[in-house]
Amino acid sequence: MYEVEVKVPASHDDVRRRLRDAGAERLERVAQTDTYYDAPHRDFAETDEALRLRRESRGTDSASPVGEGEDTIKVTYKGPLIDDASKTREEHETVVGDGDTAEAIFDGLGFEPAAVVEKEREFFDLDGYTVTLDRVAGLGEFIEVEAEADDSADVERLREGVFDVIRRLGLDPDDQIRTSYLGLLLVDEE
Repeated sequence: MYEVEVKVPASHDDVRRRLRDAGAERLERVAQTDTYYDAPHRDFAETDEALRLRRESRGTDSASPVGEGEDTIKVTYKGPLIDDASKTREEHETVVGDGDTAEAIFDGLGFEPAAVVEKEREFFDLDGYTVTLDRVAGLGEFIEVEAEADDSADVERLREGVFDVIRRLGLDPDDQIRTSYLGLLLVDEE
């Protein structure tokens, strides 16, 4: 599976209004704490890969505080970026039953926690594309538009669709940031 994604810095207020005007469906709100790991056998910063353990708390509706709904834990591998026009990469993700056990497995294999990224996210569906309003601790507000491709043949078509959605929201795809939130936070720490 390929994740075709474009991320731009943007104020949520204007985008939320444009989503409403475009008839987007609000899906859910979540809080995520992502722990990224360094591998003992290669440098993920050099290979542009990531291994992440995500703890996710869902809000039950727009009035509920995030974190009062169901909790989910996921392990994700993200491969290197595959093009220069977006943040498209191969991605594999699965739900795990016990985050503490997953951490112990990583530790036993020599994977060490590298950094933690905390964010609140609000998801919308607009014509089959997922629009996410992200508020990232230490970084600010961003908008991500993404779609999933089963194979590389669909990537270009979906990327153009993502660009169209970005434009419909009054944003410019040329303002995209291809660096991950983790990368942005690590740069800020230097």
